[in-house]
Amino acid sequence: MYKALHHAHSGLRWIALILLLVAIFNAARSQTTGVYSKKDKMINLFAMVMLHIQLLIGLALYFVNSPKVSFAEGWMKVAMYRFYGMEHLIGMILAITLVTLGRKKAEKLKNTRDKHRRVMISYTIALVLILLSIPWPFREALGGAWA
Repeated sequence: MYKALHHAHSGLRWIALILLLVAIFNAARSQTTGVYSKKDKMINLFAMVMLHIQLLIGLALYFVNSPKVSFAEGWMKVAMYRFYGMEHLIGMILAITLVTLGRKKAEKLKNTRDKHRRVMISYTIALVLILLSIPWPFREALGGAWA
């Protein structure tokens, strides 16, 4: 079960990142059009939904006997356990919260330029948090991989 969830979580991150980038670039490009169309709503929604799917898979990994999560005494002193047990989880939850609230607040705004700007800013900040919270392969102590 762990391997399947790990591969799904690891592989779907690329789709989540691409959808997030598409939403950011769409919002940046669409600010001057004066239109907030169904296409814009769907792009933002799909990015948010993919992040929520990633969160659910990640939480399942967190609680399914993961070798990367341990709460034994002194776990905060081990970089990998601290990263997966706290830093990765908090960073991702904050990012997903920003995306969810940013999208929801954008939908309530009247001005289309403000809607696009709200999405662009909240999704960009979330993207930075996500990029900081991914266990990239060049962070050897965390056991990250490209796959």
